Amino acid sequence: MRLRSLLVLLFAALALTACARQAPRYAAARMPVSELDARMYGAPQPASYAVRRVQQVVPEAATFQDEPYTLDSGDKLRIVVFGQDALSNNYTVDAQGAVTMPLIGAVNARGMTTAQLNGAIASRLKQSFIRDPSVAVEIEVYRPFFVLGEVTYPGQYPYVPNMTVENAIAIAGGFTPRATKDRVTITRKVQGAPARQTLPLRHPIRPGDTVEVAERWF
Repeated sequence: MRLRSLLVLLFAALALTACARQAPRYAAARMPVSELDARMYGAPQPASYAVRRVQQVVPEAATFQDEPYTLDSGDKLRIVVFGQDALSNNYTVDAQGAVTMPLIGAVNARGMTTAQLNGAIASRLKQSFIRDPSVAVEIEVYRPFFVLGEVTYPGQYPYVPNMTVENAIAIAGGFTPRATKDRVTITRKVQGAPARQTLPLRHPIRPGDTVEVAERWF
């Protein structure tokens, strides 16, 4: 009788051990990680989220650096219409973003490259006056840039090609004693909308840029 009881206890112990080793079915299933959990609690991010972040961040940075120069108010242009001396002259992009020429009147230039403005002028001339116009547009004087914040003489300054942030600050009289001296914030129009980015002093600036020097707190 005792032997039978011992055998029963032994088989029961073996059965319990086997059940303990077997993982429950629900434990094997991996719970999906939501995008919100990934961002709030540092859980592993779904691949789709990481891919979307790369697509959002990289084009934005590249656009700020590589966007072609576009015209705006204050740019002074030399426009030549070959064979038409009355039309060939110096023009300034006015406050409305247009250049006004004889015969064809105001032509929008804001947001255009020189090549695009070239095509717009040629198209207007071709509609009424010249069968096959040949037009050349070049920038004679760039519009000014602005330096604000912790510099000695904040204000508007004429642009010189190949300027850097460091050059711009030197033209504005240098930093004040309270200035942050290792980086600035630049505001620039990108695809028609203002964009802001913090950049080092060696970075080039463009006509129309606003360079802001912040105050340091210690």
